[in-house]
Amino acid sequence: MDKFEGRITSSGFESGDRIVIGDWAQSPLGPFTNIMWAQPDGKRVLLSPSKAHADYVSELYNFEEISIVEIKVQRQKRGIDVSAGPLSVSYRWKIGMSIPLIRPRWFIATIENFFAGLLYGTKTHGLTCNGLREWYCIRGISSLRSAKATHEGGDLGEMRPFEVTACFGFSEPPKKPSSVRVRSMIESDDERRV
Repeated sequence: MDKFEGRITSSGFESGDRIVIGDWAQSPLGPFTNIMWAQPDGKRVLLSPSKAHADYVSELYNFEEISIVEIKVQRQKRGIDVSAGPLSVSYRWKIGMSIPLIRPRWFIATIENFFAGLLYGTKTHGLTCNGLREWYCIRGISSLRSAKATHEGGDLGEMRPFEVTACFGFSEPPKKPSSVRVRSMIESDDERRV
């Protein structure tokens, strides 16, 4: 079982861009930060810190373009600033709701999955693009209070909900701009064969 512990922060923008920052404190590849970026024309871009990270993530999710770029991260108490190649993103979030208990996978795949869809328009369980089962155990969720992004110096405009899905994989970030503390669990090939 591959486990990721970290935070997924996402927002749409007035320009039509939808940007998801994955900031992972623990993962099979060590700590890392990447960006999944759905552009207004529907092209899905992965901005990754290394080929190893890009290879791993691109097997799980859908992208038309993958770029290996230097990623600079500054973390605030309730915020994150990321510079990744031509893209710069700054998110700030409010004090949110914490969920201290770790739930079993059957609960995440059934009850939690139902309420995630009902309340946030997302899923907490499904299949990755390469056919592995994945579970998102939500540890806390906060609404964004601000989101700013520039592409090659051009402002992408005001924060917006996800009006069109990004279609990176089986699950979408919450439609409302949010920051989610999460444990992601992905079964191994060995588990799939059992």
